[in-house]
Amino acid sequence: MMTTISDSVDMVALVQASTALPIMLFSLVSGALADNFNRRRVMLVAQCFMLGVSVFLTLFSHFNLITPWLLLCFTFLIGCGTALNNPSWQASVGDMVPRDDLPNAVALNSMGFNITRSVGPAIGGVIVAIAGAAAAFAVNTISYLPLIYALFRWQPKYDANPLPRETLGRAISAGLRYVAMSPNIGKVIFRSFIFGLSASAVLALLPLVARDLVHGGPLVYGVMLGSFGIGAIAGALISARLREYLSSEAIVRIAFIGFAVSAGLTAVSSNVWPTNVALLLSGACWVLALSLFNVTVQLSTPRWVVGRALSLYQTTTFGGIAGGSWLWGVAAGEYGADRALLASSIVMLFGAAIGLRYALPEFKTLNLDPLNRFSEPLLKLDLKPRSGPIVIMINYVIAEDDVPDFLEVMAARRRVRIRDGAGHWALMRDLENPEIWTESYHTPTWVEYVRHNQRRTQADAAIGDRIRALHRGLSEPRVHRMIERQTILPHDIAAHKTPIDLS
Repeated sequence: MMTTISDSVDMVALVQASTALPIMLFSLVSGALADNFNRRRVMLVAQCFMLGVSVFLTLFSHFNLITPWLLLCFTFLIGCGTALNNPSWQASVGDMVPRDDLPNAVALNSMGFNITRSVGPAIGGVIVAIAGAAAAFAVNTISYLPLIYALFRWQPKYDANPLPRETLGRAISAGLRYVAMSPNIGKVIFRSFIFGLSASAVLALLPLVARDLVHGGPLVYGVMLGSFGIGAIAGALISARLREYLSSEAIVRIAFIGFAVSAGLTAVSSNVWPTNVALLLSGACWVLALSLFNVTVQLSTPRWVVGRALSLYQTTTFGGIAGGSWLWGVAAGEYGADRALLASSIVMLFGAAIGLRYALPEFKTLNLDPLNRFSEPLLKLDLKPRSGPIVIMINYVIAEDDVPDFLEVMAARRRVRIRDGAGHWALMRDLENPEIWTESYHTPTWVEYVRHNQRRTQADAAIGDRIRALHRGLSEPRVHRMIERQTILPHDIAAHKTPIDLS
């Protein structure tokens, strides 16, 4: 539609950018909502919001009130709904299947999405050619109804959490902290950004390819998107087999190189059929890379933070897509769509080469289920959940010969502590009794201390077991749980008109 109401190449590319930009801006917030609220209800709100926006888009288009900037506004709002929906949707895959089945479940989810990518645009192209864009928008509006009905019927069972819900700001900071202290997730996020930045050129410039390079119309554009979707289905079908023979990094490099070849072929082709063949390759590489990124994040993340980890992954990926769509649109306006595609293929080859230094981690069989060893101690003070700050000090007795091993394992303990919400972590050695070591850390409140301990996973237990094996005390390491309090100088006491609460 943008190609019919605007002659600007930039505006055409901004359609893709306006859809991806909200996902980059708001996914972290929606990830926090996905981890702290009922995911089914979050998805229902998102789908109903997109339904409402689609109704207005249909009406404005039907009455010829649509303008280029208004079209971008509508696509931006639909992107906002997608940003709210996606973390809950992706995290729900892990709620429905065991971890061992997660890679194939994510690939199946991608296949279902890309079946619609292959069939939907082709049907949409026919509708636009016969009845106009408003009719296609109307069909799109109706398509939300069965999905909303299915979500109403679905009744998942979520584990009850006795702790109060995290505030939005604290939940977001917890997600950022977890990802920052997880190097493997950082590598995935970095590679996904490069992939989104470079691969976005094909989808962003495809309307211009259909119009200018192969001289087609809406139907040709729909067929091209259909070819991309069919390739994506093929990529989902072969992904499991490829994982049996190739490493994750090898598959990602193949995806980068294959996409580069496809973009180059699309740039030099002037016939619709060779272009469609190239788009088949693009679609397969698209799913191979993105599904592998998605699975790696999910398998590297416990359930309590998976929505936020996925949202950060999607933020960087769609940030790359949004930025790339604008970048390649500007390049196409200056130098033509063919040269912009050739330039993007060079960036894709660079993305493959990055793997030599930042290789994607292999799937791990870490057990990230909750450890469930912690029980709240019996306290003599009457603490409220918000009481704090809480200071934890743990004493260890370590033989001199074991100090190097102890320092190594405590480095891992520090990362886990901070990752799960602790602050001000420190390791101290007694000057008069050098065999005594003290680990200390803070949490802002008592409820955050409890939450910190509940976040420990079965995989984290190995660190605690190693530390206890090195401990030479007659009993278990002594844990001191204290609440921090400030003293008041004598000349300030008189200034207080109300009693001082030290509880």
